[in-house]
Amino acid sequence: MPGAWNAYIKEALTVEPTGAGSLDHLKFAAKDVFGIAGHANSAGNPDWLNSHEPARKNAEAIARLLRQGARLQGAAVTDELMFSLNGENHHFGTPVNPRAPGCIPGGSSSGSAVAAAAGLADFGLGTDTGGSVRVPSAYCGLFGVRPTHGLVPVEGVIPLASSFDTVGWMARDARTLRLVGEALIGDAVNDAGEFGRLLVAEDAWEIAEDGCRQALRASLDEWDRKMEAQTIALSPTGLADWAAAFRTLQGFEIWAAHGEWIERAKPRFGRGIAERFAWASKIRREDYAGALPKRHQVRERLVSLLGG
Repeated sequence: MPGAWNAYIKEALTVEPTGAGSLDHLKFAAKDVFGIAGHANSAGNPDWLNSHEPARKNAEAIARLLRQGARLQGAAVTDELMFSLNGENHHFGTPVNPRAPGCIPGGSSSGSAVAAAAGLADFGLGTDTGGSVRVPSAYCGLFGVRPTHGLVPVEGVIPLASSFDTVGWMARDARTLRLVGEALIGDAVNDAGEFGRLLVAEDAWEIAEDGCRQALRASLDEWDRKMEAQTIALSPTGLADWAAAFRTLQGFEIWAAHGEWIERAKPRFGRGIAERFAWASKIRREDYAGALPKRHQVRERLVSLLGG
């Protein structure tokens, strides 16, 4: 029974393909933040739903999938205004993790992930600002991708933090994941062939819990045998330093996007969500400006490591 997984806010929402292509006969669930013509998004909160008009047209990411033959089946549950990584929703209920019943599904693209993992959809469409595709993909045993910024248009998607927002996707198998990526990205990226170099970030690896390290060790050893591997320290100043800058930048942009509506509409938020927005409201513009050079340093560091 599809309803047993609580993956959808509006399961009956369907949009037929507008063309034919590589995604023929595949259906997908979309996180309820993507504009769909005639559909009013909830963004995981009933007060948002009641205070916003239906979309006039489909978000560009939705349009690209429909043109390649995919069929939209269902608006999927999300954490309220996408501001959590747990996948829980006080108003619409928490989707059930098919791979670990009793455990949270991860968020904020939780409904899309559960729909894909439970076989209700062939793939799920979500957004990732600070892990919102990667976390539920990991928790629900899926392949998931957060692409680099600008590869997939965010046009028609409710924002969280504009300079971090991306459109991502998830599937049960790597072939479907690639087909969806080709439909969404198109010719924007040239296929450079197989990867030949592996960088193991020792400082990131060390902060993982022992059980997680043990579970991933075999996979890492397999990759070590396939390509040139090099152990590095990812952050010269410490990963906590990077994380603090990210939180400041993201939090300021979140309040810039939604603060006016929150103060005006006074929405009912579930546990933890109101507290997060209250924290974001206190970040000053000078704090934001002070964190921008750190982001530039992080970018430069990654370019120096990864090159092309």
